[in-house]
Amino acid sequence: MKGLKVTYAIWLREFLAFSREKARIFAMVGQPFFYLAILGRGITSGMSFTSTGSVTYSQFMYPGVIGLSMLFTSIFSAMSIIWDREFGFLKEVLVAPVPRWSVAIGKSFGGATVAMTQAVILIVIAPLAGIWPGPVMIVEIIALAFLISFATTSLGVVIASRMSSMQGFQVVMNFLVLPLYFLSGAMFPMSKTPFWMRSLMAVDPLTYGVDGLRNVVFAHIVSPSGGRGIPLTVIARQSGLLQHSLGVDVAVTLLAAVLLAMAGVWSFNKAQAA
Repeated sequence: MKGLKVTYAIWLREFLAFSREKARIFAMVGQPFFYLAILGRGITSGMSFTSTGSVTYSQFMYPGVIGLSMLFTSIFSAMSIIWDREFGFLKEVLVAPVPRWSVAIGKSFGGATVAMTQAVILIVIAPLAGIWPGPVMIVEIIALAFLISFATTSLGVVIASRMSSMQGFQVVMNFLVLPLYFLSGAMFPMSKTPFWMRSLMAVDPLTYGVDGLRNVVFAHIVSPSGGRGIPLTVIARQSGLLQHSLGVDVAVTLLAAVLLAMAGVWSFNKAQAA
């Protein structure tokens, strides 16, 4: 019970700190608009996936934007560990008679909760991508987005707990985050890439999160081909826009979340206060 109370306290601290940063909240609202309303629409004007029932690039990119938002928002939430070390709060936590695993898990839940705020924003502005989410689709997106954000926050905890400077953390994150995103299939179909790139994409856990989100979104879009109500997932899987079933994507994403949470706990247990 002590560990659960500490987990809740750390989670609440992370959420309250986020809610007081108005500029950060404003940026979280503006970023999805940029990707969907400007980048997605701009690229859509010059291309479409006609083999999959006239899928626009915005519709293809929408799950990738969710993955991008979860990745950047949650993994950088772990940056607060370094701030806590610099201002002495981490030292107080590490010497307190509480289990360290609860602090690490609280950080992961806090970062995931902050990232979920952006997931809700993206669901609200989904019509910009030509997608009209229903109740089932909303629940499925939120569940997958939480798994992705919890896994990526745990990855941030693994790295931040071993770093001593903000500059070093940012360099490592920039080196790690961009390959994770670009190799996730968020911007382009995995089936259209060279073999060596597909091999790297297959071991990127974010690939399965984005593919799962795409499964959810495409399952609720009906292809107009031939006047028949064909779920887009059927055509998308045949043309290579989808790589796995939703069950496989959820299983791999869940496994990645559990393993990264365990790694975050282990790394935090080894962390030094100063």
